[in-house]
Amino acid sequence: MELSKLPPISSLPSLTSSERAAVLDLLFEPCVQLHTLSVALLQERAFPSYDDMIASIGVQLTDLAESTSTSDKEWVESILAAHPRLGDKKVDSSQSRAEQAQLNIGGDDESKSLARLNEEYETTFPGLRYVVFVNGRSRAAVMKDMTARISRGDINRERFEAIKAMCEIAADRANKAHSKA
Repeated sequence: MELSKLPPISSLPSLTSSERAAVLDLLFEPCVQLHTLSVALLQERAFPSYDDMIASIGVQLTDLAESTSTSDKEWVESILAAHPRLGDKKVDSSQSRAEQAQLNIGGDDESKSLARLNEEYETTFPGLRYVVFVNGRSRAAVMKDMTARISRGDINRERFEAIKAMCEIAADRANKAHSKA
């Protein structure tokens, strides 16, 4: 089931599991692991706002990232990897396509550099995908941030950066969905 707009936050507990999963897909990216982690939360707890709901999911993700369990870290990494690579030509999510549109402007050399950086990032941080809240930034600015994060080389910090970015993206999507309503 695919949603094009968000239901009222107060209705989340009464939605079906597939409808709650569709809300997560609209705000984050389609991801079975995120559904497994968070669909029940949307039924069990009433949230005053989408920002509060997103923050609670951020706590769930952070708890997994802080766990000493390898399987918990792999689970959060699979959720983070649901985000498309920056600059990819084939991006399934219409929201991600729109959010990354300015990253696809520029020459072939920049496209190749971004693809190379994606590869370097994923080699440096096995299991992770570079996630950033683009928010209108240029390709050059995003590539500079990616290079700095690769140079830093801290996989634990990277998980937290990606969780933060994923929640910022979700909050922006929620705000845009409400402004259209």
